[in-house]
Order: sequence, then structure tokens, then C-alpha cells
Amino acid sequence: MALDASSLQALDGLMNEFFATTTSNQRKREIEELLNNFSAQSGAWRHCFYFLSHSNNEYVMMYALSVFENLINRQWLGVEARDKMEIRNGLSKFLLSHHKLVPPFVRNKLIKVIVCIGRLDWPHFYPDFFTNILTFIQQHQTVDLGLLMLQTTSEELASPREDLSIARKEELQRLLLDQIPAVLSIITHILETILDKHRTLVTTTTPPPSPTHGESSDGSPSHIAYGSSPLQSGMYGSHIIRSMFKTPPMNKQNVAPLPPLDQESEHLSTLCLNCLSHLFSWIPLSGNVSPDLLTIIFHFANFGCDIQSVASGTSPGSQNSSFRTSGSSSLGVLAMVCINEIMAKNCVPTDFEDYLLKMFQQTFQLLQRVTKDTTAQSVGNQLAELDESYVEKFTDFLRLFVSVHLRRFETNSHFPILEFLSLLFKYTFKQPTHDGFFACLDIWTIFLDYLLDKKNASRTLESNHFTDRYEDALVSLMSEILHKLQFRYNQSQLEEMDDDALDDDAETEWQHFLRQSLEVVAKVAELLPTQAFRLLYPPFQEYLDLYMGLSNFITESQEGRKLNITAEHECRRLHCTLRDLCSFLQAIGRLSEHFIGERFSERFDDALSLIDRFCQSTTYGTKMRLYKVKTAIPTVLKPDFIEVHAQALAAVHAYTHWISQFCSVAQRQGRHHDKFVSLVTHITEGVVPLLQKDSVPDKIVLSSAHLFLSITTTVRPSFLISLPCIQRLFNDVSDGSLSGQQTEVQLLVCRGLSNILILQWPNMPEDDQQWAARSNHHQSFIRRITQEYRALKGATGLAKDKTLMERAKPTIRHSLQLLADQVESIAGEVSKTKQICHQSLQECIQITLELFPIYIHQPDVVDDMMGFYLAVFQGLRVQMGIPAIQHTITIFLELFTREQLTETIMHESSAGVRVIEKFLQVLEIIVQEPGSAFRAYLPSIISICMDHTYPIIAERASPDVKPALYSLLTELLQNKWRYFFTVSVLSKMQGGTETVENEQQFIAIMQAFGQSFLQPDISVFRQNLESLENLNAKLKLYHKKIFQDMMLSPFLNVLLQVLLHKSHDLLQEDICVTVYNMAAVNFEGFYATFLPQFLASSEGLDANQRTILECNFKHDQDLPSFSSTLHRFITDMRYYRLCNSALPEGSVKL
Repeated sequence: MALDASSLQALDGLMNEFFATTTSNQRKREIEELLNNFSAQSGAWRHCFYFLSHSNNEYVMMYALSVFENLINRQWLGVEARDKMEIRNGLSKFLLSHHKLVPPFVRNKLIKVIVCIGRLDWPHFYPDFFTNILTFIQQHQTVDLGLLMLQTTSEELASPREDLSIARKEELQRLLLDQIPAVLSIITHILETILDKHRTLVTTTTPPPSPTHGESSDGSPSHIAYGSSPLQSGMYGSHIIRSMFKTPPMNKQNVAPLPPLDQESEHLSTLCLNCLSHLFSWIPLSGNVSPDLLTIIFHFANFGCDIQSVASGTSPGSQNSSFRTSGSSSLGVLAMVCINEIMAKNCVPTDFEDYLLKMFQQTFQLLQRVTKDTTAQSVGNQLAELDESYVEKFTDFLRLFVSVHLRRFETNSHFPILEFLSLLFKYTFKQPTHDGFFACLDIWTIFLDYLLDKKNASRTLESNHFTDRYEDALVSLMSEILHKLQFRYNQSQLEEMDDDALDDDAETEWQHFLRQSLEVVAKVAELLPTQAFRLLYPPFQEYLDLYMGLSNFITESQEGRKLNITAEHECRRLHCTLRDLCSFLQAIGRLSEHFIGERFSERFDDALSLIDRFCQSTTYGTKMRLYKVKTAIPTVLKPDFIEVHAQALAAVHAYTHWISQFCSVAQRQGRHHDKFVSLVTHITEGVVPLLQKDSVPDKIVLSSAHLFLSITTTVRPSFLISLPCIQRLFNDVSDGSLSGQQTEVQLLVCRGLSNILILQWPNMPEDDQQWAARSNHHQSFIRRITQEYRALKGATGLAKDKTLMERAKPTIRHSLQLLADQVESIAGEVSKTKQICHQSLQECIQITLELFPIYIHQPDVVDDMMGFYLAVFQGLRVQMGIPAIQHTITIFLELFTREQLTETIMHESSAGVRVIEKFLQVLEIIVQEPGSAFRAYLPSIISICMDHTYPIIAERASPDVKPALYSLLTELLQNKWRYFFTVSVLSKMQGGTETVENEQQFIAIMQAFGQSFLQPDISVFRQNLESLENLNAKLKLYHKKIFQDMMLSPFLNVLLQVLLHKSHDLLQEDICVTVYNMAAVNFEGFYATFLPQFLASSEGLDANQRTILECNFKHDQDLPSFSSTLHRFITDMRYYRLCNSALPEGSVKL
């Protein structure tokens, strides 16, 4: 006893010292080592009982419990039976007598330690473990303790850690499931008792009104009310509706509001709901969740939507601030968590119809409550006053309801779907936050996708009928979204959104809001296109007329042009008009797909009218240059003018596929040809001037460049080259007019001009393509834009003059980027296009090869050179011809020595890595080429990979270069398989033995694949796993004798070790499939030879455990059974290792 007392005194001092702020890290490490040594000694737990019962120091108590926890989790199998009993009884008695005296975190730790004992011993050596929990719950003095133990048991036993065998996990699952009916019955009784107690406090009970009651006074804008209610029209049986929305006033089934709970009831309810939410996460719900329990949970969900319970309340506990902070409203959040667990499981109990009706009733009543206004006279928003977490959980509930269950309910004639959508509509547009609104839009998107799938699956009159059924609802949804996104109506709210900072998707907050809103509008338009355009076009027309009429308010002055709109309210109105015009331009542009394809003829006139309006706005913007006009509020209106012009160009861009179809129809039918020419000319004349002037804002220039490229690529009108504005653009660009523009604009414009000359004109015979003249023009154009670059040809002093080299770098990089971009863009075009392009670039290709050795030590330049050659090899290798490619590859292989590869990879900038990756991609193209033209390069390519590149990157943790290297090796094996395996068909038929050529190289490649499975990078691991599987599927890799003799066992070993160490757990299923396919080559050898060898070489197992593991590995030969057995094998092996890794015994005293 005296020894324990002195040890406790020393421990108390050490713990206080450890957690003191003045203690150094060095001293803390010393104390930690002392504590670890003490806990590792045999019998340390005996001292800990004394520490627990004689100390009030929280640190000491937690340390003592950690000693018990370590003993139970790591050494329990070796503890004698009488000691186990003493520990179980001692901890249980301490918990029962001290659970209200110790701090909550100590109590919870103690509960967890006892549950850990139950996890290992119940029911065989600890038969009363769960019985004690149920007893505690049913006794008033210990009900909270019992519920805490129940929740901890669910957490620790339902999904136990790796320290249990699969058999024990399955046993625990079965044992727990046997107890679930009793557990749920007890919890149901507790919660029902609490509700009964508080129902007596309700002086009057008013049943919830019907969904249509009070619609006129709910504070919603009059413009969002839609359609005649199907309830009013008698579409559904009135008795069904009455049963769903009206119940006897004092019936327990009525989910009516209750006053806030007292603190004791609230605490108990919280514990019950926490237990339920975890139980629902893993138990099979269909046979366990009774209608009574469901009703009770919905009762508690009501607390979250009762503002009085959030803010004021009537219970004694509601008078203090702590109640108002958490209060009964927090029970609503917990109840919604439980409901969401049920909804997510697609749970439909046996009593289907009763459950279905109850879900309807309770869903509607909850939705009615959260969408009602605060008072009958109020125009406020109740959702804004509710707990944010509750609103979030309720939205999750609605999402699950719509995504999982609505398709079942929607087909039920008793379900008032339109009334539900009406309430969801109100809930959506009463959301107090943007994130809440987006979440509701996601729910509508799920519903719209369901309708679209249904429509596509049944293209009949029936599909039109169901679309008509939802027309009023969907039109109202679209109308209110358009209302919400207009500055005319919601300027104060919309101005609060950030329109500068970009998120991870490169969008501002405003852009994200607009895109999300317009995506829903677009989905509705797929169902109701005519109604969508009826809503969109009038405000668009109005805003556009106001914009086009601004010229009447512009006057010339000595200071330049000036906008004579100066009044504050007029400027504000103009700002809102311009912002809304931008939004509607995007909205109508988003719906361009409704005018093409089979709908082209039917909606031709409407589309032509729209595009005419777009073109008028772009020409007007180009002519007026409103961003240069002086205004009363330039910081606001100038960005608006720029945005409108850019969006007008983007809107035309969205309709270029329609213009392309117009081109085909005009050429094929001969109708509207003049109109088509006029339209394209109009567009071009509105775009080209923007590319020729220096003072045009970047946003407009970029938008015009994209539109210009789309006209030249998608539409490809043959007369484009003859337009005066295009000819002027050719001359200006050739003279360097784009030099001041951003690189992206230069690439887009040059690519567009090149496309005019080399792309095939659609719907025209080959003889009318004018290839010869266009080829000459293209060569001339390329020569002019690469004049400075071609001047470097034969520059003998370049290699010796460092200054000259540096001065030439910008020219080299810019020219190669332009040329590579053009080559990449025609990779999928006809051979004549590629032939013209190659003829124009031939000189530049040769110059680049001359400059390559000069700049080999400068990765930034070589990066662009390799990018150019990669584009040329991908798109123009046929035009280059085999000799030119061989010459180029020879130079590359000579220059990229091991030393050069090392220098480039290790370069401080990322350009070096990009150079090597592109070089390997070039080699990949070479090995993919059929035939024997490049067979002579295979040894050099393999040497580059395995002797030069692989040793540099193999041991690096960084994934740089590895994906490109392994991709090259995979392609080499797939396309040059005969380089390694050359057995003829005749030899196979005669039973000849398989011979391997270049055996060492093949072995080295396979070893590289195996080495990659030891690296941490999961993307490389996945890539190589897929490569091996593809090689086996196509070429029977695993069946090759050399693979079976030398590689099968190491690969299996590595993959099983990966599974054991859980280092790549995300790929567990893929790894199991690969192991199965390797084993399937010779199941007998796998079971009889490999498995015993693997177990014999595995450390941390005794002979008996190895025998058990081998015997339990069923000899299944189908994939599902094999995978299940393999999972069991790995889990049990992990468990045995953990059991055998007990800490060494010692005798340390504090």
C-alpha cells in the first residue's frame, strides 16, 4: 500500500509536470519514456486500480485507463482468467460508483475500456456484458450510463478494428443483431415516455393545415404561385388526402409541435437519438424500424422547425442562454440525422402501405412547418431563423427522399406529387444561404433527370402526358429561378456575391450561382423548350433594346464621348439592365442545342431571329466601343459594357453549330444561301476589328478570338478567305499585330487563319477545294509569321555566343508554341490538310532539329522543342516519312545520354521533367508504329528506359516521369511482343518449347513493374496494375513460362504484402482481381506451393497460426469466392500478427 501511495504521488507529479506549459519538449520525452516503461511492466494494471480509486487528478486517471486499454487491446489473450475477471469486475464497479463523479471524458474512456473487454470476451467469458447495458438503460439512476455504453458498443463492435479475426467479427455482428429488437423497443419506450410527459403541457392541439391552406398569405411573391392544385381539382381521392393531412387532435400519430423539453428530458433524448443514428448506420432497417419508432423520430424532428423552441421556449431550462444555444432544436438536428440514415438505406418495412402513408404524412407536415412564415401576418422567412444545421440536414433529407424514394411514390396514385413539389418549391426559394439554395437546386436536378430518363424511355403520347402533368410546376420553377438571378429584382442580394476571387473550379461566387441556376433552367428547357423560350425571350428583348438604345444618350464633347445618364437611380437601373442582359445572353446561349439536329427545320426562323439579334449586339458593341465612353460611375458601368460585349460574342459562339448546319442546308438545298453569306459576313465584320486594335479589353479580345476560331473550324465557309476584313487580318497578323496580345489570343487567331487555308470545306467536291492555291497561301502565311525563327537557320555563331542564345530564346519559344498549336489542331483532319501543313512547316522542322543540340542544356527551350516534335509525330508522321523520322530519332537518342537525362531530370525547374516526359511520349509513338521500320531502335529505346531513365527515378518518391516511362514500357510490350516471344504457330502445334529472346531486357522491364508496387504513389500503382491486367488479357502474360517460373511468385508476394500493410487500400478490389488472375493460371500450384511458402516466409506468426490460415483458405476458383476468402485470409493474418506483437515485459517503478 505504501509503495502504491508513493507511486501515485510520483505519478501525480509527473503528469502535472508533463502538462505544465513551462515543461520543455526534452523533459516531456523523458517523462513519456518513464510512463511507457511503467505501463509495459507485468502487473502494472494492479497499481492502476489504486491510482483510479485514490486520485482526483484527471491526468492520472486517464493514464491509468490507457494502461488498461493497452493491456486489453494488445495483451489480453495472454492474461490469466482470474486476472481478467478481476479487471472486468473492478472496472465495472468503479464505473457504476463513479460515473457521475468523474469528468465526462474520463467516464467515456472508462466505458470504452469496458466495451473493449466485451469486444474480446462477450459472451463466452463475459456473459452479462450486454445484459448489464440493458439493465442500466431500464433503471432511472443509470439510464444515461446505459445509453452511453450502448452507443460505444455499437461504435466499437459493429465495425471493429483490425485486432479481430473475421470469424470473431462475424460472431459479434450476429450477437449484436440478436439484441437489436430489444434495444430498439427500449429506446422507443424511453422516447415515447418523454413525449407523453410533454404532451400534457400542450393546452390545445391544432392539426397541421393542408398544403393549400394559407397560400395567399405565406409571404411568397405572387408571381411564383403556379397552377391549380390537384387537390382542389379532385385528382386524388379526398379520403386519402384527409388521412394524410388531418388526424384527430390528440392522436399520438399527429406530428404536432410540442413545448421545449426540460434539461433532463433533453439530455436523455439526445443520448437516445445519438444511439439510434449510429445503430441505423449499420443494422438492416427493413425488419427493425417500426412505424411507431418512425413517428417518434419525426416528433423530435419537429423541434428543429419550431422557432419558439430555438429562441424562447417555455420550459424552465429555456430561460438561460445555454438552453437557447442548443435547446430542443438540437434534438431536431439529431432526429433528422436518424431519418436520413433511414432514407439513405432505401428502407421499406414489411408493412409497406402503412409505412408509405406515414412517410407521406410526416414528410408533408415537416415540409409545411419549415416553409410557413413566422406568424400569420408576417412576411418574414422562418428558414432564416432556424438552426443552420437543421436546415442542412433537412435538405439532405429531401435530397434522399427525391433521389431514393420519389420514383416509387410518383407512380402511386395516392401520392400528391404536385403538392409535394409545391412545398419543395417554397422551401427552395426561402433558403437563407446560397449554399442552401444550391443544395435545393441539386434536388430539382435529380427530379428533372428522373423525368428526362422517363421521357427518353417512352417517346410516346404517354410521355407527353406526364410532361404536361408537371408543366405548371416546372414553368414556375424556371420563372422563379430567372426572377432570382435578375438584378432588376434582387440587386442588393446579388451585389453581395463576390465576382473577383476564383474558387477551385476557376469560378467566382457570382459565376457559380449563375451557372448552377442556368443548368436547372436548361434541364427544364429539355422537357419544355417552348415554354422556356417564352420566359427567356421577352426580358432578353427588353434588355437588349435598352442596351442598343444607349447610342441616343451619347454625345461628343471636348473630352470625348460622354453618356448623358447621370442620375443615380438611372445609373443603377442601367447597371442592373446590363448585368441582366449578360445573364440572359448566357441563358439563351446555353439552350442552343434545342435548335440543331432534327429540330433545325422546325425552329429555323426562331434561331435565325435570335442569332440576328446576337449579331446586331456584337456589331453594335464593336462600333460603339461603349467601354471608352465617359460615364457618371465608370468603375461600375465600364466593366458592365465589357461584359455585355464579351457575352454577346460568346452567345454567337454557342450557336456556331447551328450556323454550321445552316451552311450545310444552304449548300445542299440552295435555299437561304444569300442569307447565310450575309450572316457569316456580318459576324466576321463584327469580330475581326476587335482582333486588330490594341485598346480593346482583354476579355472582349479573348471572346472574339474564340468566336473567330469557331467560325473557321466548325462552320468553314469557303468564301471566308475572300472577305476584305479577313485579308486585312492575314496581313496584320503576318506583320506582327498580335505581338502585344496574350499568348492564348495569338494561338487562337493564328490557328483560325491557318484553318481557313488548310481545312476541308464541307459539302464541296474535291475538285472545288482549291488545294493548290490554298497551299501556296498557307506556305506564305507560315513563312511570314516565322520569319524571325527561320532567320536562325545556319546561325553558326549561336552556339558560341551566350548573349545571342538568350536573345533568340523568346523567338524560338513563341514560334514553336504557335506551330505546335496548329499541328495539334489538325491531328484528326484529312490527309490533304496534313500534307499542306507539313509542306509549310518542313523548313521549321529542320531548323528545330539544328537548334536542338545547341539548347540541349536549357530545359525551358527544349520543353517547347519537344512539345513541337511531339505534336508533329502525333499528327504528321505519315507526311514526314520514315527516313525523316529515323533521322530525328537517331539525333534524340544520341543527345539524350544518361548524363544528359540525369541533368535534365534533376534540373531545378519543372521544365526538365516535362522534357523527359515528352521525349518518352515521342518514343511511345515510335514503338506503336506497326511493321519493322523502327525495330532497329528497340534495343536503344529499352536501354534509354531501363539503363538510363529508370535508375534515376526508381527510388524517388516523386511520381515525376514515372507515368510516362511505364506507359512507354507497356506500349512496347503490347506492340512489340514478338521482340521477346517469337514462337510460330507450327511450333505451337508441334508442342515446341517456348523460347524468349532478349530475356534480360524482358526481366528488367517486369522487375521495374514489380518495383513500382513498392512505391507509395497510388496513381502509378493503379496504372501499372491495369497495364499488367491488359497485357494478360491480350497477350496471356501470366501464362508465359518465364513469368510463371521467375515472376509469378514475387508479384503475388508483393501484392499480398500491399494488402497486409493496407498501403494502397483504395485499390483493394483491383489488387484482389489481379491476384486472382495470377493464381488462376495454376490454382493447384497457388494452393499447394505458393501459399505454404508465403506463410512460411511471413514473420510474426507461429506454426499453429500458419496452419490455421492455410486450412481456412478455401480452394475456390471463382472470383467472388476467391476475393472473399483472400480478404478473410489477409484480415486474419493481420490479426494474428497484432496478437503476437505484445510489448516486452519489464519491471519499472516510478
